[in-house]
Amino acid sequence: MKMDELASQVKEASLLLAAAGTEQKDKALQLIAASLLSRKEEIISANRADLERSRKENLPAPLLKRLIFDETKIVDVTEGIASLLALEDPVGKTLLSTELDDGLELYKVTCPIGVIGVIFESRPDALVQIATLCLKSGNAVLLKGGAEAKETNAILAEIIIKATTEAGLPAKWAALLATRADVNEMLKMDKQIDLIIPRGSNEFVRYIMDNSNIPVMGHADGICHCYVDKEADLAMAAKIVVDAKTQYVAVCNATETLLVHEKIAAEFLPVIKEALVKKNVELVGCSRTNTLIAVNLATEEDWKSEYLDYKLAIKVVSTLEQAINHINTYGSGHTDSIITGNEVRARRFMDFVDAGNVFWNCSTRFSDGFRYGFGAEVGVSTGKLHARGPVGLEGLLIYKYKLLGNGHVVEDYANRSKTFKHRNLYKKY
Repeated sequence: MKMDELASQVKEASLLLAAAGTEQKDKALQLIAASLLSRKEEIISANRADLERSRKENLPAPLLKRLIFDETKIVDVTEGIASLLALEDPVGKTLLSTELDDGLELYKVTCPIGVIGVIFESRPDALVQIATLCLKSGNAVLLKGGAEAKETNAILAEIIIKATTEAGLPAKWAALLATRADVNEMLKMDKQIDLIIPRGSNEFVRYIMDNSNIPVMGHADGICHCYVDKEADLAMAAKIVVDAKTQYVAVCNATETLLVHEKIAAEFLPVIKEALVKKNVELVGCSRTNTLIAVNLATEEDWKSEYLDYKLAIKVVSTLEQAINHINTYGSGHTDSIITGNEVRARRFMDFVDAGNVFWNCSTRFSDGFRYGFGAEVGVSTGKLHARGPVGLEGLLIYKYKLLGNGHVVEDYANRSKTFKHRNLYKKY
Protein backbone atom coordinates (compact mmCIF):
# COMPACT_ATOMS: atom_id res chain seq x y z
CA MET A 1 0.00 0.00 0.00
CA LYS A 2 1.24 3.47 -0.86
CA MET A 3 2.19 5.72 2.03
CA ASP A 4 -0.39 8.40 1.19
CA GLU A 5 -3.16 5.75 1.03
CA LEU A 6 -2.17 4.36 4.41
CA ALA A 7 -1.99 7.82 5.98
CA SER A 8 -5.43 8.66 4.61
CA GLN A 9 -6.87 5.48 6.13
CA VAL A 10 -5.32 6.32 9.50
CA LYS A 11 -6.78 9.82 9.21
CA GLU A 12 -10.27 8.36 8.65
CA ALA A 13 -9.84 5.98 11.58
CA SER A 14 -8.79 8.88 13.80
CA LEU A 15 -12.27 10.38 13.53
CA LEU A 16 -13.83 7.14 14.78
CA LEU A 17 -11.28 6.71 17.54
CA ALA A 18 -11.82 10.28 18.75
CA ALA A 19 -15.46 9.38 19.47
CA ALA A 20 -14.68 6.06 21.22
CA GLY A 21 -15.90 5.76 24.80
CA THR A 22 -13.80 5.23 27.91
CA GLU A 23 -14.98 1.65 28.42
CA GLN A 24 -14.00 0.60 24.92
CA LYS A 25 -10.56 2.23 25.10
CA ASP A 26 -9.87 0.70 28.52
CA LYS A 27 -10.93 -2.74 27.29
CA ALA A 28 -8.45 -2.39 24.43
CA LEU A 29 -5.67 -1.43 26.86
CA GLN A 30 -6.45 -4.47 29.04
CA LEU A 31 -6.28 -6.75 26.01
CA ILE A 32 -2.94 -5.24 24.95
CA ALA A 33 -1.41 -5.84 28.40
CA ALA A 34 -2.70 -9.43 28.53
CA SER A 35 -1.41 -10.16 25.02
CA LEU A 36 2.05 -8.76 25.77
CA LEU A 37 2.37 -11.09 28.75
CA SER A 38 0.92 -14.16 27.02
CA ARG A 39 3.21 -13.73 24.00
CA LYS A 40 6.34 -12.67 25.86
CA GLU A 41 8.43 -15.58 24.56
CA GLU A 42 7.72 -14.55 20.95
CA ILE A 43 8.58 -10.96 21.76
CA ILE A 44 11.85 -11.85 23.51
CA SER A 45 12.83 -14.17 20.64
CA ALA A 46 12.25 -11.37 18.12
CA ASN A 47 14.28 -8.99 20.26
CA ARG A 48 17.17 -11.46 20.47
CA ALA A 49 17.25 -11.56 16.68
CA ASP A 50 17.41 -7.76 16.55
CA LEU A 51 20.19 -7.65 19.15
CA GLU A 52 22.26 -10.32 17.40
CA ARG A 53 21.97 -8.59 14.01
CA SER A 54 22.70 -5.16 15.50
CA ARG A 55 25.85 -6.38 17.28
CA LYS A 56 27.12 -7.75 13.97
CA GLU A 57 26.35 -4.36 12.39
CA ASN A 58 28.34 -2.64 15.18
CA LEU A 59 25.43 -0.63 16.55
CA PRO A 60 26.83 1.80 19.19
CA ALA A 61 26.66 0.54 22.78
CA PRO A 62 24.13 3.17 24.00
CA LEU A 63 21.73 2.20 21.20
CA LEU A 64 22.24 -1.50 21.89
CA LYS A 65 21.30 -0.91 25.51
CA ARG A 66 18.14 0.92 24.45
CA LEU A 67 17.28 -1.92 22.06
CA ILE A 68 16.96 -4.55 24.79
CA PHE A 69 13.34 -5.63 25.33
CA ASP A 70 13.44 -8.49 27.80
CA GLU A 71 10.99 -9.81 30.38
CA THR A 72 11.75 -6.90 32.72
CA LYS A 73 10.88 -4.40 29.97
CA ILE A 74 7.67 -6.28 29.19
CA VAL A 75 6.66 -6.06 32.85
CA ASP A 76 7.56 -2.35 32.83
CA VAL A 77 5.35 -1.55 29.85
CA THR A 78 2.42 -3.55 31.22
CA GLU A 79 2.75 -1.65 34.50
CA GLY A 80 2.65 1.52 32.43
CA ILE A 81 -0.58 0.32 30.83
CA ALA A 82 -2.01 -0.43 34.29
CA SER A 83 -1.23 3.11 35.37
CA LEU A 84 -2.93 4.43 32.21
CA LEU A 85 -6.03 2.43 33.05
CA ALA A 86 -6.13 4.04 36.47
CA LEU A 87 -6.17 7.53 34.95
CA GLU A 88 -9.32 9.42 34.11
CA ASP A 89 -10.21 9.60 30.43
CA PRO A 90 -8.78 12.97 29.37
CA VAL A 91 -11.09 13.38 26.36
CA GLY A 92 -14.25 15.44 26.71
CA LYS A 93 -13.27 17.37 29.83
CA THR A 94 -14.84 20.80 30.20
CA LEU A 95 -12.11 23.41 30.68
CA LEU A 96 -14.38 26.46 30.56
CA SER A 97 -18.12 27.14 30.53
CA THR A 98 -19.48 30.63 29.95
CA GLU A 99 -22.98 31.95 29.37
CA LEU A 100 -22.40 34.62 26.74
CA ASP A 101 -26.05 35.65 27.00
CA ASP A 102 -29.33 34.04 27.99
CA GLY A 103 -29.48 30.70 26.18
CA LEU A 104 -26.08 31.17 24.49
CA GLU A 105 -23.56 28.88 26.18
CA LEU A 106 -19.86 28.46 25.34
CA TYR A 107 -17.86 25.38 26.35
CA LYS A 108 -14.14 24.69 25.95
CA VAL A 109 -13.76 20.90 25.74
CA THR A 110 -10.69 18.68 25.42
CA CYS A 111 -10.34 16.54 22.28
CA PRO A 112 -7.62 14.45 20.58
CA ILE A 113 -5.08 16.15 18.31
CA GLY A 114 -5.89 13.70 15.50
CA VAL A 115 -3.10 11.78 13.75
CA ILE A 116 0.32 11.73 15.37
CA GLY A 117 3.42 10.58 13.53
CA VAL A 118 6.03 9.19 15.92
CA ILE A 119 9.55 8.45 14.71
CA PHE A 120 11.87 6.77 17.19
CA GLU A 121 15.18 4.92 17.33
CA SER A 122 16.16 1.70 19.08
CA ARG A 123 13.72 1.52 21.99
CA PRO A 124 10.88 -0.97 21.38
CA ASP A 125 9.33 -0.02 24.72
CA ALA A 126 8.74 3.42 23.20
CA LEU A 127 6.41 1.81 20.66
CA VAL A 128 4.20 0.37 23.40
CA GLN A 129 4.25 3.56 25.48
CA ILE A 130 3.42 5.76 22.50
CA ALA A 131 0.69 3.54 21.07
CA THR A 132 -1.10 3.09 24.41
CA LEU A 133 -0.91 6.79 25.28
CA CYS A 134 -2.31 7.64 21.86
CA LEU A 135 -5.08 5.11 22.33
CA LYS A 136 -6.11 6.43 25.76
CA SER A 137 -6.08 10.01 24.45
CA GLY A 138 -8.05 9.08 21.33
CA ASN A 139 -5.30 9.79 18.79
CA ALA A 140 -4.48 7.68 15.76
CA VAL A 141 -0.78 7.04 15.23
CA LEU A 142 1.76 6.30 12.51
CA LEU A 143 4.78 4.59 14.07
CA LYS A 144 8.26 4.45 12.53
CA GLY A 145 10.91 2.66 14.51
CA GLY A 146 14.55 2.16 13.66
CA ALA A 147 15.64 -0.72 11.42
CA GLU A 148 17.69 -2.10 14.33
CA ALA A 149 14.41 -3.00 16.14
CA LYS A 150 12.41 -4.16 13.12
CA GLU A 151 11.58 -7.67 14.39
CA THR A 152 10.59 -6.52 17.88
CA ASN A 153 8.58 -3.57 16.59
CA ALA A 154 6.73 -5.76 14.08
CA ILE A 155 5.46 -8.20 16.68
CA LEU A 156 4.60 -5.46 19.16
CA ALA A 157 2.61 -3.53 16.56
CA GLU A 158 0.82 -6.70 15.48
CA ILE A 159 -0.13 -7.48 19.11
CA ILE A 160 -1.40 -3.96 19.76
CA ILE A 161 -3.45 -3.65 16.57
CA LYS A 162 -4.97 -7.12 16.97
CA ALA A 163 -5.95 -6.46 20.60
CA THR A 164 -7.56 -3.12 19.81
CA THR A 165 -9.47 -4.57 16.87
CA GLU A 166 -10.83 -7.27 19.19
CA ALA A 167 -12.07 -4.45 21.43
CA GLY A 168 -14.04 -3.03 18.50
CA LEU A 169 -11.77 -0.12 17.57
CA PRO A 170 -10.97 0.64 13.91
CA ALA A 171 -8.05 -1.50 12.70
CA LYS A 172 -6.32 1.37 10.93
CA TRP A 173 -6.07 3.63 14.02
CA ALA A 174 -2.39 2.58 14.20
CA ALA A 175 0.12 1.56 11.56
CA LEU A 176 3.80 0.61 11.58
CA LEU A 177 5.93 2.04 8.80
CA ALA A 178 8.63 -0.21 7.41
CA THR A 179 11.25 1.71 5.46
CA ARG A 180 13.51 4.71 5.83
CA ALA A 181 11.85 6.20 2.73
CA ASP A 182 8.56 6.24 4.68
CA VAL A 183 10.03 8.83 7.05
CA ASN A 184 10.64 11.34 4.28
CA GLU A 185 7.15 10.66 2.92
CA MET A 186 5.66 11.17 6.38
CA LEU A 187 7.35 14.54 6.76
CA LYS A 188 5.48 15.81 3.68
CA MET A 189 1.99 14.73 4.80
CA ASP A 190 0.77 17.87 6.50
CA LYS A 191 -2.82 17.18 5.33
CA GLN A 192 -3.00 13.77 7.02
CA ILE A 193 -0.66 14.18 10.01
CA ASP A 194 -1.33 16.76 12.70
CA LEU A 195 1.80 16.40 14.87
CA ILE A 196 5.18 14.69 14.66
CA ILE A 197 7.02 13.50 17.75
CA PRO A 198 10.62 12.36 17.11
CA ARG A 199 12.62 10.38 19.67
CA GLY A 200 16.30 9.70 19.18
CA SER A 201 19.69 11.37 18.85
CA ASN A 202 19.99 15.14 18.64
CA GLU A 203 21.08 14.93 14.98
CA PHE A 204 18.06 12.77 14.19
CA VAL A 205 15.56 15.06 15.93
CA ARG A 206 17.12 18.16 14.37
CA TYR A 207 16.76 16.59 10.92
CA ILE A 208 13.03 16.02 11.53
CA MET A 209 12.56 19.58 12.75
CA ASP A 210 14.36 21.00 9.71
CA ASN A 211 12.56 18.93 7.07
CA SER A 212 8.84 19.15 7.75
CA ASN A 213 6.05 21.73 7.75
CA ILE A 214 4.14 19.61 10.26
CA PRO A 215 4.38 20.83 13.88
CA VAL A 216 7.13 18.93 15.74
CA MET A 217 7.09 18.32 19.47
CA GLY A 218 10.21 17.06 21.16
CA HIS A 219 13.77 17.88 22.06
CA ALA A 220 17.00 17.71 20.13
CA ASP A 221 19.27 17.45 23.19
CA GLY A 222 19.16 16.29 26.78
CA ILE A 223 21.97 18.27 28.40
CA CYS A 224 21.01 18.00 32.07
CA HIS A 225 22.82 19.46 35.08
CA CYS A 226 23.24 18.84 38.78
CA TYR A 227 24.41 21.83 40.81
CA VAL A 228 25.86 21.09 44.25
CA ASP A 229 25.41 24.28 46.26
CA LYS A 230 27.61 25.57 49.09
CA GLU A 231 24.88 24.59 51.56
CA ALA A 232 24.39 21.06 50.29
CA ASP A 233 24.43 17.92 52.41
CA LEU A 234 27.44 16.36 50.70
CA ALA A 235 26.48 12.74 51.39
CA MET A 236 23.07 13.43 49.87
CA ALA A 237 24.69 15.25 46.96
CA ALA A 238 27.00 12.31 46.18
CA LYS A 239 24.08 9.86 46.22
CA ILE A 240 22.00 12.07 43.89
CA VAL A 241 24.82 12.78 41.43
CA VAL A 242 25.80 9.11 41.13
CA ASP A 243 22.18 8.18 40.44
CA ALA A 244 21.64 11.08 38.01
CA LYS A 245 24.73 10.08 36.01
CA THR A 246 24.88 6.29 36.22
CA GLN A 247 21.47 4.80 37.00
CA TYR A 248 20.94 4.60 33.21
CA VAL A 249 23.37 6.59 31.10
CA ALA A 250 21.80 6.18 27.65
CA VAL A 251 18.76 8.39 28.28
CA CYS A 252 17.99 12.05 27.84
CA ASN A 253 17.44 12.77 31.56
CA ALA A 254 20.85 11.50 32.68
CA THR A 255 23.09 14.27 34.04
CA GLU A 256 25.89 15.33 31.67
CA THR A 257 27.41 18.27 33.60
CA LEU A 258 28.08 18.65 37.32
CA LEU A 259 28.42 22.17 38.75
CA VAL A 260 30.00 22.52 42.19
CA HIS A 261 30.21 25.63 44.40
CA GLU A 262 33.78 26.63 45.17
CA LYS A 263 33.22 26.64 48.95
CA ILE A 264 32.63 22.90 49.09
CA ALA A 265 34.54 21.82 45.99
CA ALA A 266 37.75 20.81 47.80
CA GLU A 267 35.79 18.49 50.10
CA PHE A 268 33.21 17.20 47.63
CA LEU A 269 35.15 16.61 44.41
CA PRO A 270 37.47 13.85 45.74
CA VAL A 271 34.43 12.05 47.18
CA ILE A 272 32.38 12.23 44.01
CA LYS A 273 35.36 11.28 41.86
CA GLU A 274 35.89 8.11 43.87
CA ALA A 275 32.20 7.21 43.66
CA LEU A 276 31.97 7.82 39.93
CA VAL A 277 35.24 6.10 39.03
CA LYS A 278 33.86 2.99 40.74
CA LYS A 279 31.04 3.18 38.21
CA ASN A 280 33.57 3.52 35.35
CA VAL A 281 32.68 7.13 34.62
CA GLU A 282 35.25 9.17 32.68
CA LEU A 283 35.59 12.67 34.14
CA VAL A 284 36.61 15.91 32.48
CA GLY A 285 36.68 19.25 34.24
CA CYS A 286 37.51 22.92 34.16
CA SER A 287 40.93 24.20 35.22
CA ARG A 288 39.68 24.86 38.78
CA THR A 289 38.40 21.29 39.00
CA ASN A 290 41.78 20.04 37.82
CA THR A 291 43.57 21.76 40.71
CA LEU A 292 41.47 19.70 43.16
CA ILE A 293 41.23 16.31 41.41
CA ALA A 294 43.17 14.82 38.52
CA VAL A 295 40.89 14.84 35.45
CA ASN A 296 41.26 15.59 31.77
CA LEU A 297 40.65 19.23 30.90
CA ALA A 298 37.15 19.97 29.60
CA THR A 299 36.75 21.87 26.34
CA GLU A 300 34.02 24.30 25.33
CA GLU A 301 32.42 21.41 23.43
CA ASP A 302 32.05 19.37 26.63
CA TRP A 303 29.62 21.90 28.12
CA LYS A 304 27.46 21.47 24.99
CA SER A 305 27.63 17.67 24.87
CA GLU A 306 24.99 15.06 25.52
CA TYR A 307 27.25 12.07 26.13
CA LEU A 308 24.62 9.34 26.69
CA ASP A 309 27.56 7.38 28.07
CA TYR A 310 29.78 6.98 31.13
CA LYS A 311 31.28 10.45 30.89
CA LEU A 312 30.68 13.58 32.99
CA ALA A 313 31.91 17.17 32.72
CA ILE A 314 32.59 19.09 35.98
CA LYS A 315 32.80 22.83 36.55
CA VAL A 316 33.54 24.75 39.75
CA VAL A 317 31.45 27.92 40.09
CA SER A 318 31.76 30.87 42.46
CA THR A 319 28.09 31.73 42.93
CA LEU A 320 24.57 30.41 42.48
CA GLU A 321 24.08 32.99 39.72
CA GLN A 322 27.09 31.64 37.86
CA ALA A 323 25.60 28.13 38.00
CA ILE A 324 22.25 29.41 36.70
CA ASN A 325 23.95 31.35 33.90
CA HIS A 326 25.98 28.30 32.87
CA ILE A 327 22.84 26.15 32.70
CA ASN A 328 20.88 28.75 30.75
CA THR A 329 23.82 29.14 28.34
CA TYR A 330 24.67 25.50 27.69
CA GLY A 331 21.62 23.54 28.83
CA SER A 332 18.95 22.20 26.54
CA GLY A 333 15.95 23.15 28.67
CA HIS A 334 15.36 19.51 29.67
CA THR A 335 16.06 18.86 33.39
CA ASP A 336 18.30 20.56 35.95
CA SER A 337 18.65 19.92 39.68
CA ILE A 338 20.04 21.83 42.66
CA ILE A 339 21.26 20.08 45.80
CA THR A 340 21.12 22.45 48.77
CA GLY A 341 19.78 22.78 52.30
CA ASN A 342 18.79 26.40 51.69
CA GLU A 343 15.20 26.81 50.51
CA VAL A 344 15.65 30.40 49.37
CA ARG A 345 18.55 29.43 47.12
CA ALA A 346 16.68 26.38 45.85
CA ARG A 347 13.63 28.43 44.91
CA ARG A 348 15.80 31.03 43.18
CA PHE A 349 17.42 28.27 41.15
CA MET A 350 14.04 26.79 40.17
CA ASP A 351 12.62 30.21 39.28
CA PHE A 352 15.57 31.34 37.13
CA VAL A 353 16.69 28.15 35.39
CA ASP A 354 14.91 28.03 32.03
CA ALA A 355 14.02 24.36 31.73
CA GLY A 356 10.94 22.19 31.47
CA ASN A 357 11.89 20.35 34.67
CA VAL A 358 13.68 21.95 37.65
CA PHE A 359 14.40 19.86 40.75
CA TRP A 360 15.54 20.35 44.33
CA ASN A 361 17.46 17.62 46.16
CA CYS A 362 16.63 14.82 43.74
CA SER A 363 18.04 13.08 40.68
CA THR A 364 17.41 14.32 37.16
CA ARG A 365 16.36 10.74 36.34
CA PHE A 366 12.95 11.46 37.90
CA SER A 367 12.08 13.49 34.79
CA ASP A 368 9.87 10.85 33.25
CA GLY A 369 6.20 10.51 32.37
CA PHE A 370 5.73 7.21 34.19
CA ARG A 371 7.41 8.52 37.34
CA TYR A 372 5.29 11.66 37.16
CA GLY A 373 2.17 9.51 37.10
CA PHE A 374 1.32 10.23 33.47
CA GLY A 375 1.15 6.53 32.61
CA ALA A 376 4.40 6.76 30.56
CA GLU A 377 5.23 9.39 27.96
CA VAL A 378 5.46 9.86 24.22
CA GLY A 379 8.56 11.97 24.69
CA VAL A 380 9.94 15.05 26.39
CA SER A 381 9.31 18.51 25.02
CA THR A 382 11.75 21.35 25.64
CA GLY A 383 9.61 23.78 23.67
CA LYS A 384 7.25 26.33 25.18
CA LEU A 385 4.16 25.86 23.03
CA HIS A 386 1.35 23.41 23.80
CA ALA A 387 3.30 20.99 26.03
CA ARG A 388 6.53 21.05 28.02
CA GLY A 389 8.48 18.44 29.95
CA PRO A 390 7.46 14.76 29.86
CA VAL A 391 4.49 14.56 27.50
CA GLY A 392 1.76 12.24 28.74
CA LEU A 393 -1.96 12.20 28.11
CA GLU A 394 -2.54 15.93 28.54
CA GLY A 395 0.16 16.76 26.02
CA LEU A 396 -1.68 14.68 23.40
CA LEU A 397 -4.85 16.72 23.70
CA ILE A 398 -6.06 19.95 22.26
CA TYR A 399 -9.46 21.53 22.72
CA LYS A 400 -12.39 22.84 20.77
CA TYR A 401 -14.98 25.49 21.57
CA LYS A 402 -18.61 24.39 21.49
CA LEU A 403 -21.27 27.10 21.34
CA LEU A 404 -24.92 26.26 22.02
CA GLY A 405 -27.55 28.80 21.04
CA ASN A 406 -31.23 29.17 20.22
CA GLY A 407 -31.53 31.34 17.14
CA HIS A 408 -28.88 33.82 18.28
CA VAL A 409 -27.40 36.14 15.63
CA VAL A 410 -24.55 38.64 15.83
CA GLU A 411 -26.62 41.50 14.39
CA ASP A 412 -28.59 41.75 17.66
CA TYR A 413 -25.33 42.51 19.49
CA ALA A 414 -23.93 44.74 16.75
CA ASN A 415 -27.00 47.02 16.87
CA ARG A 416 -27.01 46.93 20.70
CA SER A 417 -30.47 45.43 21.04
CA LYS A 418 -28.75 42.72 23.10
CA THR A 419 -25.60 42.79 25.25
CA PHE A 420 -23.24 40.03 26.31
CA LYS A 421 -23.37 38.86 29.95
CA HIS A 422 -20.29 36.56 30.05
CA ARG A 423 -21.26 34.68 33.22
CA ASN A 424 -19.37 31.62 34.44
CA LEU A 425 -21.64 28.58 34.29
CA TYR A 426 -19.52 26.19 36.37
CA LYS A 427 -20.96 23.16 34.62
CA LYS A 428 -19.81 20.46 32.22
CA TYR A 429 -20.68 20.26 28.57
